[in-house]
Amino acid sequence: MSKITAAITAVGGYVPEYRLTNKELETMVETNDEWIRTRTGISERRILKGAGKGSSDLALPAIQEIIKKKNLDPLEIDCIIVGTVTPDMVFPATANIIAAKIGATNAWGFDVSAACSGFLYSLTTGATFIESGRYKKVLVVGVDKMSAIVDYTDRATCIIFGDGAGAVLLEPSIDETGIKDSILKSDGKGAEYLHMKAGGSREPATIETVQAKKHFIYQEGKAVFKHAVEGMADVSAEIMKQNSLGADDVAWLVPHQANLRIIDATANRMGLPREKVMINIQKYGNTTAATIPLCLWEWEKQLKKGDNLILAAFGGGFTWGATWVKWSYDTK
Repeated sequence: MSKITAAITAVGGYVPEYRLTNKELETMVETNDEWIRTRTGISERRILKGAGKGSSDLALPAIQEIIKKKNLDPLEIDCIIVGTVTPDMVFPATANIIAAKIGATNAWGFDVSAACSGFLYSLTTGATFIESGRYKKVLVVGVDKMSAIVDYTDRATCIIFGDGAGAVLLEPSIDETGIKDSILKSDGKGAEYLHMKAGGSREPATIETVQAKKHFIYQEGKAVFKHAVEGMADVSAEIMKQNSLGADDVAWLVPHQANLRIIDATANRMGLPREKVMINIQKYGNTTAATIPLCLWEWEKQLKKGDNLILAAFGGGFTWGATWVKWSYDTK
């Protein structure tokens, strides 16, 4: 009997209409367009506007695109896994809220909190469920409404993050395509450099924590950059070596979109030219768990069945990893 692998059979994506440009940020904090572009590669980012809107509202259009592409009955979905650090609420899980919104009443699901590595962690988990033979259709979502936890008076972080969502459908495959291997890592010692101080059980929300701005992203940029360059580049090279893949074997690097210099360092370590790297950071900024599926969504028409893709990410925690995907379909 052929081994079952988990194949990505459809992708969907969504970014809000509102564009927060570098020029607009110049009116909010002491920065400028050239400085931002030179150090990050970002020109603008998308922001979800409107009261009462959360990550599930970003994810919904991306999932509906998949449902339409596959002519999928939501009742067929077995499981929904959502990578996010900006859930609609502490509980219930955003996955549960999404299931109700799309009518996936036969699905169970949960959220994965791994910051910018959230999609890779979720994808690997979903693939395991498919490989077990127990589930046939698993929806994996990467979504974050980062504008909800960004301090727009902090020029160190407000220039980086945007809002967005991407999703993939996983189904069983026996034709050697699908998710072939993953290397996932974490190191809690990195928490001191990138975190949100309050809002958890250790420091619940109070008037004092709100006034002290402890419910926003805190980042020590230099430390995070150093670890991200090392971690993302190392693990991407490691997964290639582990599977005897050379640079000529890899069709695309699909990197987390945190910083253009980190992306370039990873590609260089892998021996890949820029034309083999998916880059959209200039348009969307860092959408955390959504960056990788948004790349797959934008490049879908360029992907061919059998293409080797290396997905790589690094995020708060620290969390990082790489996944080897052999693409499963040609886009008609």
